[in-house]
Amino acid sequence: MVFYYSLFLQNPTVLFGGIIAAVFLLMGRQYIKVKEDVLVPKLLVNSKDAKKAPFVDATGSHTGSLLGDVRHDPFQSGGLETPPHELIEAGGIHRANKGVLFIDEIATLSPISQQSLLTAIQEKKFAITGQSERSSGAMVRTDPVPCDFVLVAAGNLEVMKHMHPALRSRIRGYGYEIYMKDVMDDTPENCRKLAQFVAQEVEKDKKIPHFSRAAVMEIIKEARRRAGRSGKLTLKLRALGGLVRAAGDVAKSEGAPLVEVEHIRKAKKIAKTLEQQVADRYISMKKDYNVYLTEGTEIGRVNGLAVLGGESGVILPIVAEVAPAHSRDEGKIIATGKLQTIAREAIQNVSALIKKHTGRDISNYDVHIQFLQTYEGVEGDSASVSVATAVISALERIPVDQSTAMTGSLSVRGDVLPVGGISAKIEAAMAAGIKKVIIPAGNKKDIMVDRLEESGMEIVPVKNLSQVLENALDFGTDRESILEKIKDFFPAPAIDVVPKKHGA
Repeated sequence: MVFYYSLFLQNPTVLFGGIIAAVFLLMGRQYIKVKEDVLVPKLLVNSKDAKKAPFVDATGSHTGSLLGDVRHDPFQSGGLETPPHELIEAGGIHRANKGVLFIDEIATLSPISQQSLLTAIQEKKFAITGQSERSSGAMVRTDPVPCDFVLVAAGNLEVMKHMHPALRSRIRGYGYEIYMKDVMDDTPENCRKLAQFVAQEVEKDKKIPHFSRAAVMEIIKEARRRAGRSGKLTLKLRALGGLVRAAGDVAKSEGAPLVEVEHIRKAKKIAKTLEQQVADRYISMKKDYNVYLTEGTEIGRVNGLAVLGGESGVILPIVAEVAPAHSRDEGKIIATGKLQTIAREAIQNVSALIKKHTGRDISNYDVHIQFLQTYEGVEGDSASVSVATAVISALERIPVDQSTAMTGSLSVRGDVLPVGGISAKIEAAMAAGIKKVIIPAGNKKDIMVDRLEESGMEIVPVKNLSQVLENALDFGTDRESILEKIKDFFPAPAIDVVPKKHGA
């Protein structure tokens, strides 16, 4: 398939042809030859020998590269004396004619580029003119150039609001919007695919040794852990591929003929993400300065658990204090620690549960809740169990066991609901020296933690707030009477304790 595109030379050479041509001749430089105003064709795209439809990856392309340009660049498009019509360059949309145009991070394109892309999709042709800072001039404009392509675009859900609404409506109207999965089922077939992925990464790198069978199984186990859900494997293969290459580098540095399990474990320690490194630093710093405690008891203080950057667990210390309300009308819940919308709403919901558990009208009190040194901010409702425990401890003046950490979302009825990142949170608690972790019962099957048995940590799955309080508070001599009071509010089903040998 050969395309010749005729050019309308809408520049001074055409408009003032005789004068400019004479000047060029006097200068001894003939930039362009115009004969009887004949349109000059130029070969822009030649795919006559191609056996496959073109596929053009235009991710990150600037406007000129995407839509076509007239470049005045002596190093790429011709010498300084090259006439403008010979400096025409086809854009990604033209090179993808009768094929596929792929653009990742589609919402990062400028609004003007998105509008032009929309025009190209609708008209199936788009004229080329000067677009970039090195353009030889926007006065040069071609005939509309064919660009009949299939657009495949990608982008993160949170940035889709920046996508041009007209462009997105055309995609919805004439194509498909697909929310990509980030996990797949943990089946033998998909495990074989992951093994193939490991081999492909090794071949692509060309410098690292291949993996032993045990090492491949370790990568598959890591895929299970990163999925964060029982019976699933992660599809975030870019990060998994990084672990493969890091493990390969470790094996190569040690002169090993194959990558073994130990190399992967070393790679996990030295090739941590920035979020993981920050999380480790937070845990170490907060422990050194007693921001959180791992032994003893204290009233109104709870070790919550959170996730930083989507996959790195951190300790989230929470402190509550209760004082008589300043207002005669009602008390307030005052929370600090850069809380986002969902986190604030979760704290508001806790007040109803506190009233039900304690029998007190919380409106008579001002409840102060502080998330200690949460410079990174707090979002989500997985801290609501920790908040409720801290406030009830402050109200009832019952100490909290500081060797315990917890995570979980609370319903308005006091049920403890599953949360994300459970393995990362348990790993953070283990690194901090916590002895017992309270988790939602629904997350019990999601635990994938190395060396959990060796750590001696106890995992306690719970179903409601009563069970949380029973396992977190240090009741002292009044234990039985207070436990009976708590159980009156929420009938407590049997608690399933995960044995210490529950490893990945």
